[in-house]
Amino acid sequence: MKGLLNNSFLKLIRLFPVLMLIGCSSYAPMPTVQSVDLQRFMGDWYVVANIPTFIEKEAFNPLENYDLQDDGSIATTFTFNKGALDGPLKTYRPTGYIKDTETNALWGMQFIWPFKGDYRIVYLDENYQNTIIAREARDYVWVMSRQAEISQRQFDRFMLIIQQLGYDTSELQRPAHRKPQKGDVERL
Repeated sequence: MKGLLNNSFLKLIRLFPVLMLIGCSSYAPMPTVQSVDLQRFMGDWYVVANIPTFIEKEAFNPLENYDLQDDGSIATTFTFNKGALDGPLKTYRPTGYIKDTETNALWGMQFIWPFKGDYRIVYLDENYQNTIIAREARDYVWVMSRQAEISQRQFDRFMLIIQQLGYDTSELQRPAHRKPQKGDVERL
């Protein structure tokens, strides 16, 4: 009996990598938009919906800013208030690197050297007002807009796109944004 259990266990261990490959290959490669004009893409983008990373779990007023550098990299500033609309301000400064210079839609985003996270521009409207950033692993996604809020109709449309990419849309969150107050300086 002991030999039979050991034999079964060994078969299971040998089968595990095959099962993992099958599980990982269930999605087609994630498409990106055909072309991104980097100059037009630069500037402020409000995160209006996302499947958050661990640092974004309690993010309010999330805002991502992109600034194209002379060397072709993209200085990125991600700011948000932690835990509440008026919570402590958090700032992260990853660097973006264009991986596909033909389309400018596939980037590597580096928070810690030498690791670059997958960053794909999978939707971008013609006016550069709304975008969806996704990852091949389909673990995180960001819907961003030049405005702090989008309509329910727009959100539903973006949710459908995200679902078609293979994401579990039940994980999508809509971070709250503070309404600008008199005296605030608009960043746009």
